Amino acid sequence: MSLLLDEICEQPQILMKLGKESEKTVKAIADEYKKRGLEGVYFAARGTSDHACVYAQYIYAITAGIPCELGTPSVVTKYGAKINYGRRMVICVSQSGKAEDVLGVLKQANDRGCLTVAVTNDVNSPLAKAAEYHLFCSAKEEVSIAATKTFTAQMYLLALLCAEISGSKELKAQLDEVGQRAAELLKYAPAALEAKVTRYRYVKNAFILGRGLEYPIALEGALKILETNAIKMKGAAISDFYHGPIAQVCEDDLAIVVAGKGAVYDDALKMIAKLHEIGAEVFVITDNEDLIKEEKYGILTPDAGELAAPFMFAICVQLFAYSLTAVRGIDPNVSKVLKKITITK
Repeated sequence: MSLLLDEICEQPQILMKLGKESEKTVKAIADEYKKRGLEGVYFAARGTSDHACVYAQYIYAITAGIPCELGTPSVVTKYGAKINYGRRMVICVSQSGKAEDVLGVLKQANDRGCLTVAVTNDVNSPLAKAAEYHLFCSAKEEVSIAATKTFTAQMYLLALLCAEISGSKELKAQLDEVGQRAAELLKYAPAALEAKVTRYRYVKNAFILGRGLEYPIALEGALKILETNAIKMKGAAISDFYHGPIAQVCEDDLAIVVAGKGAVYDDALKMIAKLHEIGAEVFVITDNEDLIKEEKYGILTPDAGELAAPFMFAICVQLFAYSLTAVRGIDPNVSKVLKKITITK
């Protein structure tokens, strides 16, 4: 079994234990957030971690009405900007905990008396040690270049904190079950996707689209496929794709659409219809059985609930990327260009 696939398959166990392992810290952060009368969140992250923050941005707004801002760390480390964080909690997210520009944001936030939280997979990392609170991904070492288990662990921890702050029973219930749903998915998805992905062996460019809660999965899916397969990929929001990018789609191009049941499902259906009109080959990732029956290519995930469905979709795009390396004869753990830990300043 590939190292990448090994790490993908570790996710159910990680997600099943994270809630209990982090509950005391999560409660302490939520209590402090409320005690200080804070009214927003400022995220600082890069790459995959940034995509986890995009997911959190939606979750915090949907369940708690909390506005979240995705920070631009270089304004602090390169331009010397003095950010007014206002009444925001500052959450810095990094798999390694070594991202220097993200650390720069956290240190400045500390100096300004902000409530600071680090989310990392290394308790001894600079970010973990500098933050007022640390949420540990508890995913053991992640060796594969493509981040997988740390991505869903970050999503989980950020969502769990949101559930505690908001008091959302729906979100908490879905998070409590997401590990089990992931285990169900992994019983059949690796073999199913490898069989389906064989037809894309020679694909050179593709698109992956989603809206709302599925948007960060489109971004992450594009990153996973391009970094493992060196394929030109575009991940985009369905709503934005109409405004120019759709002009890039040609007949027979691969277009992956993440279509979860819920508020934006109709938007996904409209985009699928438009892509078929262009002549693109559509591959759907969905938790809706009716859509799977209608579409020629795709995969059905277990129903994890609208708020937790992105965890299922994330695992599917990871498996899609891995399966493509398998049929193309690529070692996903070796890259001439990429490194596991990338430190931006």
